[in-house]
Amino acid sequence: MIGGDGMKTIVRKSTIPLYAVAVTWLLYALLFPLYRPLHFVVAAAAGAVVGLIARGLCKDVVEEVPEPEPEPETTGNEELDKMLADGAAAIAEMRRLDDNIADEKISADIVRLEQVSNRIFEQVKANPKKLPQIRKFMNYYLPTTLKLLNAYDRMDAQGVEGENINATKKSVAGIMDSIVSAFEKQLDSLFGDQALDISTDITVLENMLAREGFSEDPIHKTQAEQKAREAQAAQTAPQQDKPKTMEEELGEGITLEL
Repeated sequence: MIGGDGMKTIVRKSTIPLYAVAVTWLLYALLFPLYRPLHFVVAAAAGAVVGLIARGLCKDVVEEVPEPEPEPETTGNEELDKMLADGAAAIAEMRRLDDNIADEKISADIVRLEQVSNRIFEQVKANPKKLPQIRKFMNYYLPTTLKLLNAYDRMDAQGVEGENINATKKSVAGIMDSIVSAFEKQLDSLFGDQALDISTDITVLENMLAREGFSEDPIHKTQAEQKAREAQAAQTAPQQDKPKTMEEELGEGITLEL
């Protein structure tokens, strides 16, 4: 049984009834004959009675033990596993800071950082080839952001107004918009390859539609209309008389009489 506080309840049954049954058999064998089936039936009945009595007297032992931590998720990529573990730790720290810091604006910025960071980690997990793109983010931007927020948290927890405390808190609050923007740009940069692929596909599709006359593009549409007019003119133009050969001209003026 697992409790809501991360503790697991274990019920350990007492072993005393088992020892009581064993002692009953031993005493019966020493004091009474044990060579006929009836003797064994009597001994078993005596053992059962003693066992039930001992079970009723000896209560189960209930213990609360910490729930074992789940096995860490592994992807088979050591560097990716480390990134995911560090990312999970950073997300947990952001949530702690969000709970501690009372300022609504700072708290909202932390929530946004958590959301964007989660999406960054999900993108890289889905495509580990993008891992090099977030090395600076993992090694500098993320830990430095947590360092600044922890400094704000410590200053805020003092409960006093002072020049140094107020200046530090104001400095951290003033840079939060830039940090949020930087995190969002980091996420956007992970879609650069996809954006390029989609742009290329759109260009190719537009050209194909234009060549087939299915597009409203003025240049390709004009070319398609010109080709259509030329084809139509070729079909409707009257055929010119084919010039006659010399044999045909001579043949028309000659009548053979037999």
